[in-house]
Amino acid sequence: MRYMTAGESHGPQLTVIIEGLPAGLVFEKEKIDHQLVRRQKGYGRGRRMQIERDGVQILSGVRFGRTTGAPVTLVIENRDFSHWKKVMSVNPIPEEAEKRRISRPRPGHADLNGAIKYGHRDMRDVLERSSARETAARVAAGAVARLILEECGIGLAGHVVRIGEIGAKPVQGLTLDQIRERSEASPVRCLDPEAERLMMERIDRAKVEGDSLGGIVETIVEGVPVGLGSHVHWDRKLDARIARAVVSINAFKGVEFGMGFEMASRPGSEVHDEIIWSPETGYSRRTNRMGGFEGGMTTGMPIVVRGVMKPIPTLYKPLMSVDIDTRRPFAASIERSDSCAVPAASVVMEHVVAWEVAVALMEKFPADTMEELTDHVRRYRERVREF
Repeated sequence: MRYMTAGESHGPQLTVIIEGLPAGLVFEKEKIDHQLVRRQKGYGRGRRMQIERDGVQILSGVRFGRTTGAPVTLVIENRDFSHWKKVMSVNPIPEEAEKRRISRPRPGHADLNGAIKYGHRDMRDVLERSSARETAARVAAGAVARLILEECGIGLAGHVVRIGEIGAKPVQGLTLDQIRERSEASPVRCLDPEAERLMMERIDRAKVEGDSLGGIVETIVEGVPVGLGSHVHWDRKLDARIARAVVSINAFKGVEFGMGFEMASRPGSEVHDEIIWSPETGYSRRTNRMGGFEGGMTTGMPIVVRGVMKPIPTLYKPLMSVDIDTRRPFAASIERSDSCAVPAASVVMEHVVAWEVAVALMEKFPADTMEELTDHVRRYRERVREF
């Protein structure tokens, strides 16, 4: 199972083609649209989110509400394209191209590296594709993956752990549904009400100062069968694949599982999870410090993964850069920007994680139909309990 995205930030649309979906998956457009709307929310978002009202058009691979087994094509319209038709024209408009050419790279963006790599003298050819707008397409793909996971008894939730220097206190004993409910009710997707208030105040201050904030987000996946991934080959370890997917999200610079980097300061006796057994559940772990993984494979415990997002580099008090035409210094230009996109990034991370788990599920249980897949998973869970 794989997907590809195409489209630019100010082009007519984003396109997602998903290949390898089993036939018979109930395809609910409303569920995909719901996840796209979640990505647009969050305290600190900029004006672009007031323009776009994201939803998918389903162009192939679905008939009468179910997948057919053929590739699924999804389209997300960019409503802002109406103001950018000349700038983003596929046909030559020499006077427009020269007038709107970008020669000034912004620090922290792909502008300069991409221009050098592809030989572009107009950096809009880089920034349009490297824009975080592309994450809408990845959320759409991940939302389809969630449909598969839900039918196999696997659920996800996400929340914000930190924004800037404000960290949330750990909240223990919440169910996945309760985490979802609290996160959705919070403008910053935080489970700690006091931290939520302080985070919003900090975002307000950053906006006044013309600055931006990063943070840490967490995704939890429950109901995952034992043994997804592999200990045999490095590129089949599921935690490694999830880590790659998380760091591929725009502005993400770090990832950890379970106790994560805290493990470096703890002795082994305080890091590893003791194995226990009961007639009702079979094998499990007394704790989940490893975040649901051992040897690159799932343990059956919840997957707990956190990602670190840097502050958005587009600042209203711009950093210095160099014009590629004159090679003279200048204060970097401003494109529309968020002062903090961490709450939205939490939603994006949920969906790249959902995709990787669904791919691993399909690799473990190859199936052409959803009926086959759910039957394979059900029988495997029974076998695991009896092991």
